[in-house]
Amino acid sequence: MKTVLFGALFLVLFIGCQSSEIVQQGGKENMRKETQGLQKATFAGGCFWCSEADLEKLPGVVKVISGYTGGHKDNPSYEEVSSGTTGHYEAIQVYYDPSKISYEELLDAFWRHIDPTDGGGQFVDRGSQYRSAIFYHDDEQKRLAEQARMELSQSANFSKPIATEILKFEKFYEAEDYHQDYYKNNPLRYKYYRYSSGRDQFIKEAWGDGKKAAAPSARDPYKKPDDATLRKSLTPLQYEVTQEEGTEPPFKNEFWDNKREGIYVDIVSGEPLFISLDKFDSGTGWPSFTKPLEAGNIVEKQDRSLFMVRTEVRSKNGDSHLGHVFPDGPKPTGLRYCINSAALRFVSKEDLEKEGYGDYSKLFDRQVPRKPHP
Repeated sequence: MKTVLFGALFLVLFIGCQSSEIVQQGGKENMRKETQGLQKATFAGGCFWCSEADLEKLPGVVKVISGYTGGHKDNPSYEEVSSGTTGHYEAIQVYYDPSKISYEELLDAFWRHIDPTDGGGQFVDRGSQYRSAIFYHDDEQKRLAEQARMELSQSANFSKPIATEILKFEKFYEAEDYHQDYYKNNPLRYKYYRYSSGRDQFIKEAWGDGKKAAAPSARDPYKKPDDATLRKSLTPLQYEVTQEEGTEPPFKNEFWDNKREGIYVDIVSGEPLFISLDKFDSGTGWPSFTKPLEAGNIVEKQDRSLFMVRTEVRSKNGDSHLGHVFPDGPKPTGLRYCINSAALRFVSKEDLEKEGYGDYSKLFDRQVPRKPHP
């Protein structure tokens, strides 16, 4: 029980995951637009405060939601789940970009933040609602999870058998608002609970100081997924534009009028393509840029469709159709890269480090000169 951790001196100041003293501030939020086009993974690793905090820090993970899954009651409350009577697990739903982090890497990070041999809960938290489990969304996730569990059981890391279950995903219910991003919103309470739970002490002993969860840098960072993955992760419009050379409507697309600072990456591969510093209003209704952010990630081809000759623009690694380039842009290049929003994902300046594009942050310091477009 998490609240047992807090002595009389701290009962007023600190509360654990099982406390019901906080009043929910309204209903559950609808999933935000930022999760569209991403893939999902669902894990139960004990207290969802900790699981959310650990996996949300991984490059390529866009959003993590705390909630409940695996039970028999619709829309359970925290009090119902914590009583252990609904069959639910405290769990997290992970939204991730498969071009930046793989499901195998998420599994590796998950194992390294739990005690996979504990079948009665996790650390100080006891009860069926705190058991560890992997909830697979398709046959491929099931295969990878079973393979990872087998490899872990055959390793020398643990003397006891692996107790983490692998279960089919059914439904996920978002937890109350006050549970979301708890480690950010209540840092003192969170840190006190986490230290007292024994989680970090176990992780250090089991994995050692030098072992980290796998990082995207260990693999090809800009890889095109297979067609089945693309059909699942892309919206119909994104698939039509990038894979079938389609064109989205002008003025009715996501980024034509976007004025935020950041970079634009390929929706398929994640490779950096353009930056807001080179974006301008062309009046055409599509995002327009004077030059690429990384010229090496752009491929230009002659396009003779529609009874005219144009220059098509594609991404190098993702081989995505992006749009076309025209010689009617402003100075200094005189070029207009007319790009479909559906081929792009925007990464704001504030999220560059978290998303693995930290090297581009310095470009927003106007003192740093830009390399001219060849």
